[in-house]
Amino acid sequence: MKWQEVRTLYPNQFVKLHILKSRLHGDKEIVEEVAVVGTVPDENATRELLQSKGNELVYHTSHEDIVLQVRGMISLRGKARYAD
Repeated sequence: MKWQEVRTLYPNQFVKLHILKSRLHGDKEIVEEVAVVGTVPDENATRELLQSKGNELVYHTSHEDIVLQVRGMISLRGKARYAD
């Protein structure tokens, strides 16, 4: 599902997503397609985000696009995503 569809279906709320398709542009990851796992109450958004693994994230539908900051980490796991 495209992010604009998610924004229409779930206006002004946090949603837990599974990233299906994204592309890198410099140090940014631009998410193009997602699967909605579910909605997240505002008071649980941080906890849900911290518990997310792999290609899951929690994001608010007030944002026009999903753009994540990719930073190199000194570890065995490689790169990490950070939402702007």
